[in-house]
Amino acid sequence: MSLLPLLLAQAAAACPAGTAHPVVVRVAGLRDRSGQLRVRLFGDPPASYFDKRRVLVRVEVPTPAAGQVDVCVAAPRPGLYAADVRHDVNGDGRTDRRDGGGASGNPRLTLWDVVFARKPRPATVQFRVGAGGATVPITVLYLQGTTFRPAAGAR
Repeated sequence: MSLLPLLLAQAAAACPAGTAHPVVVRVAGLRDRSGQLRVRLFGDPPASYFDKRRVLVRVEVPTPAAGQVDVCVAAPRPGLYAADVRHDVNGDGRTDRRDGGGASGNPRLTLWDVVFARKPRPATVQFRVGAGGATVPITVLYLQGTTFRPAAGAR
């Protein structure tokens, strides 16, 4: 049995009725439930993934106090995309050492990847959005030493 119909039904349920090409970003691994979540969607060309000047859609929401965290993002059309999430723990709008982040495909990152602005391979982070949308799981990672890992006891 294919999971695709179930995932598409979840995407449709998490987004407002009438949302064209809904993408549900399912956020996991949060250190706590404070601050804000930012979800960004990137499209063609794949070389522009995670370039802040090439963001197609940006959504910011307060971090929910409890429960599953689904953020709805409307893709402009069917196609290949990448997404990222930032957990702004103190909600100040600036990235600092306590904040966490993650990307579609859940690539593993080190501090050196961030320092040298190395991006994950497009094939690792791409996902397809069809007419019915997509559900994309992203686990938020936090800096621990020189690597990024899910927070201990993450929710």
